[in-house]
Amino acid sequence: MLTTKRTTFWHPNGVDRRRRPLLRSLWTVIAVLVALSLTAPPSFAGTSPTAAADATGGGWGGRIDWQACPERPDDPGTRCGTLRLPVDWARPGGATFPLALARRTATDPAARIGVLVFNPGGPGLSGVDTVLTAPSQIGPDVLRRFDLVSFDPRGTVRSAPVRCSSALLARHPSLTPTNAAEFDGLRTYNRQLRDDCRAHSGPLFDHIDSASVARDTDAVRAALGERQLSFYQWSYGTLIGQSYAEMFPDRVRALVMDSVMDHSQGVERFFRSGAASNEALFHEFVTWCERTPGCALHGRDVPALFDRLMRRADAGTLVDASTGAKLSWFELGFATFVNFFDATWADLATMLLALERGEPASLASPMVPVDTNQELTEYALPAFCQDWSLPVDSFAEWNRYLELSRAAAPHLRASPLTVRFAAICLGWMAVNSQHRLRVETGAPLLVLNGRYDPATPYDGALRVVGQLGSRGALVTYQGSGHASYPRTACTRTYVERYLIERSVPPAGASCPAAPA
Repeated sequence: MLTTKRTTFWHPNGVDRRRRPLLRSLWTVIAVLVALSLTAPPSFAGTSPTAAADATGGGWGGRIDWQACPERPDDPGTRCGTLRLPVDWARPGGATFPLALARRTATDPAARIGVLVFNPGGPGLSGVDTVLTAPSQIGPDVLRRFDLVSFDPRGTVRSAPVRCSSALLARHPSLTPTNAAEFDGLRTYNRQLRDDCRAHSGPLFDHIDSASVARDTDAVRAALGERQLSFYQWSYGTLIGQSYAEMFPDRVRALVMDSVMDHSQGVERFFRSGAASNEALFHEFVTWCERTPGCALHGRDVPALFDRLMRRADAGTLVDASTGAKLSWFELGFATFVNFFDATWADLATMLLALERGEPASLASPMVPVDTNQELTEYALPAFCQDWSLPVDSFAEWNRYLELSRAAAPHLRASPLTVRFAAICLGWMAVNSQHRLRVETGAPLLVLNGRYDPATPYDGALRVVGQLGSRGALVTYQGSGHASYPRTACTRTYVERYLIERSVPPAGASCPAAPA
């Protein structure tokens, strides 16, 4: 009998923390993006988006059999179910898979507006778990007015998860090749891993992109008997919302994209934007340390200290005292970067001081966590590689992008997230490549993004709003971290007024940063 370990990839630590509530822990995953081509939105079996909408809504007569949730057997307001959907929406009469869903009914049925679909991102985070912990995820006024519905996207968690060999994942080569031979070896490994995951996961493996998930979402709408849906989506989940709004514009009542991904970027902008955003966050940390006596590095020249640690990494003399392993510049950068998600500046200062002194420090690793005692590991990352075209064809080109990153980030040198996923997707062919948004909804759409976001840079949010044109409204959270809705009363108010009343914030709307 095969055993499986589940791995979450969008949390920077790679630790499975799906059950940590959003309102209490804003780690979230990531959102990196990239590609050259500005191709048209994916079509349904070669037809127009309108025809795709008709085919999905009218041609798939699925039914959800709601039952008590195993985790909440005594909660009458929460139900779980499955909906069988096509593996390949271009062949709706072919093979199917079970999509796992959960629903929490509105706490005030007389005031019910409709269904709010929550996509928590990832890829790899569980929408079912989101519903099961709804009061800690979504404000009470929203839960009073909406049925909250979410699902584990195809290829993840309870919905036919992608599985790959744990032994092969454990042999993952370095994510920062230092020569042409290592670069070619990484591409070869990626191909081997892709073949292995496909062999263990079946035909669904080739159809886990966000456009396919958007079509799944409309099948859920049809099964629920709803004319329109409202959405709250964050981080990687915003790709689903963008695809849905393009393909099914008349079925969108309201759409919040929190920590939005710019799915129009080419490789160069992808590297530059991520690097600049993380360098800005590093300086936010430095500023906090300068004004905070409790910072372990207060009174020190923090940029100079960090540069010395980087030089030690280059020289092979920076060691993780907890394990005795030498740290590369990339591993130091990644361990720094994970503290940007929730602006955990005190922890970052303590970590850097420990590294300077050669003392044990708690360091996050960029590598895939694998339990080799189990034969298979659930591996959600291929969805990213199907959504993002990252054509880096040679070691010389790889180095050029790293040099562009270093120009934008002289201390961090790059966005560790960008480097990590660009390396993991080397050699992949995307099926849902980047393109400029073409949205024609009747409803305005709300974008919410932090000024200092490590995973979805603020300049990307500006580009998304620009692509939405008159349909896009932006609220800027002026603080640091990833995911902005739960940060302050201000951000919550803007989002909840929009969802309930469809009240559009004024131009230039912003919210001050929460206290550090």
